[in-house]
Amino acid sequence: MKREEALQRIKPHLTEHRYAHTLGVLESALLLAERYGADQKKAELAAIFHDYAKFRNKEEMRALVQERLSDKSILDYGDELLHAPCGAYYVAQEVGITDEEILNAIRYHTTGRPGMSLLEKIIFLADYIEPGRVFKGVEEVREIAQKDLDRAIVAALANTVTFLLKRGQLVYPKTIDTYNHLIAEAKKA
Repeated sequence: MKREEALQRIKPHLTEHRYAHTLGVLESALLLAERYGADQKKAELAAIFHDYAKFRNKEEMRALVQERLSDKSILDYGDELLHAPCGAYYVAQEVGITDEEILNAIRYHTTGRPGMSLLEKIIFLADYIEPGRVFKGVEEVREIAQKDLDRAIVAALANTVTFLLKRGQLVYPKTIDTYNHLIAEAKKA
């Protein structure tokens, strides 16, 4: 699927603000893919479709998780996380993208997971550091991303977990597992 066709497919599913965010994720993903040697076309498609389900009906997505998806634990951690695994499902069913690497990049772009592929890491980080993001700590993560992809993800995860803890919100276990996995990997190196 060509970039313009993919952008036309995604636009009706997003607000103007979220479409601008998607363009920022696309820009960041392509830069990271070039820097770290990932497949540019896969990075492009995963970035464009990463928020495909962002504005889907929450009850519809909860039902989808219950009926079709293998990991039901996400239901216990708030509706904000639903759009990633549900988005991967909808992209496969409605758009026809069946490449598991692209679908996994969409599926795990909010939570991460231990053992993420290079493409998954790029989409996770691109979503966090895209140029439209303005919050405490993002500039530091952008700087680290220029030198070390895994360290940048660790910093992003630490910021996210701290943010959630300060607000007394639940932290999805896979997010903690991802952080621990990357820290353990860095210690082995």
